This record gives sequence, structure tokens and C-alpha cells, in this order.
Amino acid sequence: MGEVLLEVQRLKKYFPIRGGILQRTVGHVKAVDDVSFTLKKGETLGLVGESGCGKSTVGRTILRLNDKTEGQVLFQGTNIHELPRKELRKLRPRMQLVFQDPYSSLNPRMKIGEAIGEALIDHGIADRKEVRERVLEVLNICGLAPYHIDRFPHEFSGGQRQRIGIARALILDPDFIVADEPVSALDVSIQAQIINLLSDLQETKRLTYLFISHDLSVVEHLCTHVAVMYLGSMVEQASREELFRNPLHPYTKALLSAVPIPDPVMRRERIVLKGDIPSPANPPSGCKFHTRCPMAVDQCKSEVPKYREVAPGHHVACHLV
Repeated sequence: MGEVLLEVQRLKKYFPIRGGILQRTVGHVKAVDDVSFTLKKGETLGLVGESGCGKSTVGRTILRLNDKTEGQVLFQGTNIHELPRKELRKLRPRMQLVFQDPYSSLNPRMKIGEAIGEALIDHGIADRKEVRERVLEVLNICGLAPYHIDRFPHEFSGGQRQRIGIARALILDPDFIVADEPVSALDVSIQAQIINLLSDLQETKRLTYLFISHDLSVVEHLCTHVAVMYLGSMVEQASREELFRNPLHPYTKALLSAVPIPDPVMRRERIVLKGDIPSPANPPSGCKFHTRCPMAVDQCKSEVPKYREVAPGHHVACHLV
């Protein structure tokens, strides 16, 4: 049994909808609605689901880049959302974020050596003389050359910029990294390089990842556990082997049916979901998925399914399981 690094308990994040002349709150977008999971040191949890299901908001709320509406986030037993700002600042180097679009997260006027090293100076971890050595070391780990230190972001390819983003997260020697769709904007060959880099770094530094993605083939390669989200809520969670071998929730089955098989002879039976994703500002009653579920019964329309453990380590929220 590994040491528990992160515990997320019934996390909710609602964004207010304002309207009228006085800009009063007239409703809420329920971006994250009752999400719970545990992550042990050295594990990777893949958080998957369609665009707009709240995956990125979960990652940002865990890191307290968004304030929570309800629930708890415990990092090695410390409640992140109750920490005073001074204490939170001390904890920040241990929790880092790799952004989906590395170019928009880099200052175009700042050389990448400064961009990677500024956090060391900001947190008082190293002085300016040490910073250059540390930056060169982390550039080497991430597969970049020493001469790259004095170049600007526009002089790099997409894959190189993502390596810079990973280097910027690594330089503070974190325990936990939220990787928010880090390969979705890259070519397939470059995706493989970045995934292998993340995998190697995990082995050498015993990192723990929350890997946010909508690409299930990437998740299958990199993650030890997988959690599936739909419209702000968790619908299924299990180990990678269990989830891909025995998916229980109709939504998980539909997602897996869309993963291509690298064999021209074999074909999957495709489950095509009908209808549009409901609005998180006005989710359906009962099970949120019932409006698109091919197996829905009357109970699904009126009663919210409990998120429960149906087998050791396998959680699901469905009346039919």
C-alpha cells in the first residue's frame, strides 16, 4: 500500500451566472459537481470525458487556482483550501501544472531560460548564479539542448514548447503534477515523445500525475487508474486494466467504443450517443446521462444514482449496474 498523496472529497465548483441591470446571480454553472477520488504517491490518475465536462476545472480547483464551492482537497493530510496564503505559497512548489497550450502560457518577450528559472528566484529556492545551472540541468532532462536557454518561445516547435512547459513544472522538484491535456495539440509522433518523457520522469522522480485527457489510447498507455466524468460528475472509476477490460457505465462503454483499433481487419461495435450534451447550468433531473443513454429506464429520470463501489476499487454511478 503506497502513501496517500491527494484526497479529493465531494468537491464542487459552481460559477455564478449574472443577469439584469444590477448583475445579480440568477443561476450557477455546475462545472464540478460532487467529485471524489484518492491518489497514492507514484500513481497516475487519468481523468477523461467529453469537452466541457469539468476535467480542467477539477485540476485547477485542486491546485486552488479556483476557489471551491464545497468539499475538501487534502494534500498529504493538509486541507489546501483552508491554508492561509503564506502557508499555501510554501506548498506551491510541490504542486505544479502543465498547461494544454504551452505557447499561451509562456511570455513571448522572455527567454525560456528566464521563464523556467523565474520560479526558483520567486520562491527563494536558488540565487541567480545557481539558477542557470539548474535550468541547464532540467533542459537536459527534458531533451532540450543547452543553447536553447537563450531563445524565445516563438523559435520553438509545439513539441519543444511542451517540453519547456514540463521543464518549468519540474524545476521546483514537485511531488504532484496536474497535466492538463498536455499532448492534445501535438502531432502523433510528438505525442509519443512527450508521453514517454512523462513516463520516464515518473519512474526517476516518483512523480504523481493527474492526467487530464479526452484521448483514451493515451490514457491507457500512461495511467495506472482512470476516472470518467460526465457533466461535472464522476460516473466511473477503476484501475486501468479493470476499466478497459470491464467498463460498467453506458457512457464509459460509448467512449471506449470510439477508440480506434490498430488493426485494419478488426472493427469495434460503435455506440453512437444521440442528442447534445445538456447545459451544466441546467442539468437534467435524476441521472445526468439519462437524456442520451440507450439503456435508460424511468428510475434514471427521477433518481440520482449513488456513486458506489461495486467491486474492489471499481466505483460506478448507475442504477443498472
